[in-house]
Amino acid sequence: MTVAPLQEPRPIEMPAPVRTPGREAMGSPWRPGRRALLLAVVILLALGLGVAGWQMFLRPVAVVVAGAGADIPLQVFGLGTVGADVQSGVGFKVSGVLVRIAANEGDHVKAGQILAQLDARDIAAQVAQARAGVGQARSAIDKAKADIAAAQASLANAAAMAARRATLVKHGFASVEDTETERAAEQVATANLAVARAERNTAQAGLAAALAQQQYQEATLANYALRAPYDAWVVARNLNLGAMPVPGQAVFTLVDPRTIWVLAYVDERLAGRLAVGDRAEIVLRSQPGKRFAGHIARIEIQSDAVNEERLVDVAFDHLPPDIHLAEQAEAIITTGRLARAVPVPQGAMSDLAGDPGQGGRGRVWTLEHGRLERREVTFGPQLLDGSLPVVSGLPEGARVVVSPLAGLRAGRAARIASAQP
Repeated sequence: MTVAPLQEPRPIEMPAPVRTPGREAMGSPWRPGRRALLLAVVILLALGLGVAGWQMFLRPVAVVVAGAGADIPLQVFGLGTVGADVQSGVGFKVSGVLVRIAANEGDHVKAGQILAQLDARDIAAQVAQARAGVGQARSAIDKAKADIAAAQASLANAAAMAARRATLVKHGFASVEDTETERAAEQVATANLAVARAERNTAQAGLAAALAQQQYQEATLANYALRAPYDAWVVARNLNLGAMPVPGQAVFTLVDPRTIWVLAYVDERLAGRLAVGDRAEIVLRSQPGKRFAGHIARIEIQSDAVNEERLVDVAFDHLPPDIHLAEQAEAIITTGRLARAVPVPQGAMSDLAGDPGQGGRGRVWTLEHGRLERREVTFGPQLLDGSLPVVSGLPEGARVVVSPLAGLRAGRAARIASAQP
């Protein structure tokens, strides 16, 4: 048996690796150039983050600060119209035909000046008749006085005759009957004197009645002339010639120019600061560039419950020459002054406690020695422009930041960009 010789094993051939086309062109990611580029990107990113952090947290921020003020007025605003405290609709007490008009709108009239008249010819005749009655009564008194004088003379003569007759009877030269006759004559003379005196009293009473009738007729006649009750400004004339006004109907509307003022409405939140006598400035809508001095003359007791406003009467110190009733007007009332304060916009203050209209507390950002701080301060009543005056709570040299207000933190460096006036 023939044995075949053993063959050496053949080596196993491994398949060749598959090569991706273009891989050599792209290069290996771990080549030295690629690593340097990546390192540079990381460094730049770190630098950017560092710069951003410095900008955000380390670089001094530019801020606008509020300026301090001295002798700051505390003022309240009121809007209203021009009116008058004394305004009257005047008319006749009697009826009649209007025959004369002596005043017109815009006139300034004096007390007692005739404004208009009614036809009063019938009343004038009655006045003449009453005056004649007074003259007749005076004549009756004069006659009564003459009768008294005559009666007194007759009485004196009768008394003398009676006395002589009594003497003659005593000495036997006359009879008793003659004496009785003389005494009777004396008694008659006495009675005549009493009658004359009674007639005088009656005549005096008649004169008083005649005078009263004359005064009544003259007063009635005076009612046919309409006179100004005080120095006034004629606001309106309501009737024309020939009209027949009824008693009490207003023929003219008058105002006392000394009582012209502004009826201003003030927010109730601010009205508690007001007092009679407070100084004020009045601005008329027709003269916006002028300010007229005035003062509070009266504060009405009843407020407007709907608008939550209080009515304040502001009088002019000197009435403007060209004034018109019912014109819109503004009243700026000064209730006090602050010797020194820092006015801060309300938007720059947070955590407010209290009524801004009366004062309270809040928190503000401050700049102190180049660093930002957070401070709690006390502010006074709200100013006319809406800002709040900081009166305490600021360290010496601290400035209140009004903008920007976002992104601030305590301790951050800051610098002043500008200051509000």
